[in-house]
Amino acid sequence: MSAGSEQRFDAVVGPGRGAPRPEVGSERRFGPYGGRYVPESLLPALDELEAVWSQLRDDADFQSEFRGLLRDYVGRPSPLYLARRLSEKAGREIWLKREDLNHTGAHKINNALGQCLIAKRMGKPRVIAETGAGQHGVATATAAALLDLECVIYMGVEDIRRQMPNVQRMRLLGTTVQPVESGARTLKEAVSQAFRDWVASVGNTHYVMGTAAGAAPFPAIVRDLQRIIGDEAREQILAQAGRLPDRVVACVGGGSNAIGIFTAFLDDPDVALVGVEAGGHGIASGSHGAVLASGVDAGVLHGSYGPVMQDAQGQILEAHSVSAGLDYPGVGPQHAWLRDSGRATYVPVEDDDAVRAFREVARLEGIIPALESSHALHHVLHVPAPEVEVDLVCLSGRGDKDLAEALAKLEEIDGADALKIDGERSIAPALGSDPAADEDGNGPQGGEEVR
Repeated sequence: MSAGSEQRFDAVVGPGRGAPRPEVGSERRFGPYGGRYVPESLLPALDELEAVWSQLRDDADFQSEFRGLLRDYVGRPSPLYLARRLSEKAGREIWLKREDLNHTGAHKINNALGQCLIAKRMGKPRVIAETGAGQHGVATATAAALLDLECVIYMGVEDIRRQMPNVQRMRLLGTTVQPVESGARTLKEAVSQAFRDWVASVGNTHYVMGTAAGAAPFPAIVRDLQRIIGDEAREQILAQAGRLPDRVVACVGGGSNAIGIFTAFLDDPDVALVGVEAGGHGIASGSHGAVLASGVDAGVLHGSYGPVMQDAQGQILEAHSVSAGLDYPGVGPQHAWLRDSGRATYVPVEDDDAVRAFREVARLEGIIPALESSHALHHVLHVPAPEVEVDLVCLSGRGDKDLAEALAKLEEIDGADALKIDGERSIAPALGSDPAADEDGNGPQGGEEVR
């Protein structure tokens, strides 16, 4: 949805005027950012969603069902792990919040499961969602299968190419995957098509927004459903490290995993919050997804006012990242406000550095991180921070979905040596014939049996 096509503006709360304004139990604005810039036909659905969530958020039966599924089905709490070899390399403690160990392999299931439960409470038999990296699509398809909901996932054809294993998972789960051919054929276009579907089907359909962006109340709902990441991590690090971290670091596309872990530490002024965005080919190239770090102007994208990559005429530009989940030209409104208020800092990491961190973490810790998380991991491993003794990093997902893309990129930047180990190839030569075997390879030949 482009900036000029919006049909409603909420009153703006400008910078410097205190905390975000609460309305009907949910924040619609964070400073000047957020709001509801949508067709009039969607306003009743947003009002209903806001009212239902305001009630369910404190409803004991709903919370009991949701928390029970998070525990018994998703596998929460996710572990907090002291990555000793990463810590040794960085010269400080690096603790990983292991969202990659959740059912479906990422943090996305927290939000998808919660929103599908909300859809059931609203009597909506059909859910739709957008996906870039495929993890939100898989999570929504999983929750829909569990709760017997019809599910359609919109996905750009470029992301389908990059994330085929997740496409196959969604189809196996009984979901319809709708390819999107327009524009850059990535996440922005998938969100646009999902909004168009919702306009036409709002009577029986809930849109499971995957990130902490979009029209209010989605940013607040997604944050509330994802804040379990930070609530757990805060309790865990106090128990395991005996102190709070100096920094909390997370990757930021739309920003759901980051706002989920940041929220628990917002009132701890000695804990720095660092969001790591997609630097792509470099800020100067214009081919990136670092919306906050690059300082772009604000505009309207997908129903929300905030920083957005756009040209002089207000037309939305294409973002770029090697990571499909960070390939988005906007960002959640609360992140924009955290930047403006100085509470959080946002920095870019380029494609090549992220894929090298992908390989580095795999070899140091035996953990294959998502390419999204690899941006944050590069920052903590390779950007000096002598004042930091303890880092807490949100490992938002696992990287099996990214293997083909990451290995191809590593070969592109490092050539045939990309997977060598200390200069030696990582696939050993094929074994030759066994001199102790007979001609048929069945056993010893005139000698002692080899055991």
